[in-house]
Amino acid sequence: MPSTPLTTTDPAPRTAGGRITILLVEDHDMVAEAIRLALDRTDDLEVVGRSLSLTDGLADAARLRPAVVVLDRRLPDGDGIAAIARLKAAAPGTRVLVLTGEGTPAVAARVAESGGSGLILKVGSLSELLDAVRLVAAGEVVFSKGLLSGALDRLTGRTADLGSALTPRERETLGLLGDGLGTAEISQRLGVALNTARNHVQRVLEKLDARSQLEAVAVARREGLLR
Repeated sequence: MPSTPLTTTDPAPRTAGGRITILLVEDHDMVAEAIRLALDRTDDLEVVGRSLSLTDGLADAARLRPAVVVLDRRLPDGDGIAAIARLKAAAPGTRVLVLTGEGTPAVAARVAESGGSGLILKVGSLSELLDAVRLVAAGEVVFSKGLLSGALDRLTGRTADLGSALTPRERETLGLLGDGLGTAEISQRLGVALNTARNHVQRVLEKLDARSQLEAVAVARREGLLR
């Protein structure tokens, strides 16, 4: 079975004809067109709009009130997962299904914690996506194969959350490392002495069990701590 469903809530509202309405928030034209064609070929799914950014997605969700938002994780104006709560507030009753090029249990846990209804990998088949949309609209939570158990472990505390060990200042330092800044630039950006910045960086490396700044950024991206 390509994805793992878990029933959670009542079904989302459909059109008068019984079709599941979908808002696609995806900035890549080729990906969006392939998904739209696959969805529109079905008898029960209907794409009612496409947004190119989170800003447009929030406005379109409030206006269209779709049953399901299919949301790209990485968009020009921000992280899709971080916008899930705002999307659900803009369109109460709407389910949010996240699409991502790479997924880990940590990212899946973030989706669940944010109120999302599932996470599907872009490397999966279009039929998996169609099934996931139907399941999410029916009130289930769906994750691509291999992500659910790890996400549950993190949500129940059976797996260490690396991000929880970082202080706010260390998270800020990690974000600057992710932007490609060196220690001297971090010192200037944070307004602290160079040695203090070095200490922040070193503590980030230690807590992420990384041997270099590059490895720390890679670990942070894998764990969903950075976009």
